[in-house]
Amino acid sequence: MALQIPQIVELASAFYGSAVLFAALELDAFTAIQEAEEPTAEALAAKLGADARGLRLLLDGAVAVGLLTKAEGRYALTEASAATLVRGAPHDLTRAIAYNRDVYPAWGRLAQLVRTGRPVEAPALHLGEDAERTRRFALAMHGRALGIGRAIVPMLGLPKGARVLDLAGGPGTYALLMARQDPTLTCDTVDLPAIAEVAKEITAPCAGRVRCHAGDYHRDTWPAASYDAVTLFGCLHQESPERIVDILRRAADALRPGGTVYVLDLMTGPDHTTPPFSALFAINMALTTENGWVFSDAELRGWMEAAGLTGFSCAPVPPPMPHALARAVKPV
Repeated sequence: MALQIPQIVELASAFYGSAVLFAALELDAFTAIQEAEEPTAEALAAKLGADARGLRLLLDGAVAVGLLTKAEGRYALTEASAATLVRGAPHDLTRAIAYNRDVYPAWGRLAQLVRTGRPVEAPALHLGEDAERTRRFALAMHGRALGIGRAIVPMLGLPKGARVLDLAGGPGTYALLMARQDPTLTCDTVDLPAIAEVAKEITAPCAGRVRCHAGDYHRDTWPAASYDAVTLFGCLHQESPERIVDILRRAADALRPGGTVYVLDLMTGPDHTTPPFSALFAINMALTTENGWVFSDAELRGWMEAAGLTGFSCAPVPPPMPHALARAVKPV
């Protein structure tokens, strides 16, 4: 739907709310409010080592955008912020949102991407070159994958005792969830060395059944006909179509006949403009990776078939993220 003039003005300042959220999380203000006996700006500033005036401005802004409430000078969490923005909360998103904060400066250089066609920051920054940024990235992926994976893993329908190859497995979150669902399942999860080190920490509860390997799915090969399933979760949106077909072909080679390749990703409609989050996330990926974008399910079907896989299907996964889960089978 086309925007009207007031909505255009609102869009121009939409980043104000994001900046308030990021600053409040950086200060751990939501956790402090939950724990405070006297949640006033002055008392909270003393606890957080912040300036009382500056904190009051920030918290009032958080009230304005709906993250907090305020009565008689005391701040309180909303139901949603208590569930997601307090560290250790039931649906803790603090690590996941750290990724948005890290890419926030890149969005200010979007015109540079358009002029040059190149990412505005080096992908290596969050893939090993900057150790702190890489760790934050891996933990952010873990935070997101926990929320998504609890719904996704039961949808897979993996056979009992399956042997799974989890490519570009990030911090190993999906591998961990698959192993917890089936105590007889084993999984080899593969990612770049710095990410694989974080994965070893996260999957430690299932060490022995989840094996974390340093590798690169752009060129690695795996034992032929050795796996019941190959998972590619949230990674192909950084690849060109030609590279995607190549990755899928080598994944298919690793499958036993009748085995399944699963692809979980944000996907768009055929015109690449809907749903809105997916269309905007395509820009985010282009800002930070060489070939970043978001593809459609129809395009993925064509690549799966080009890789020799059959029986393609694709279905949306539960909200809030507009992901889709696609699958195709290696012929018997």
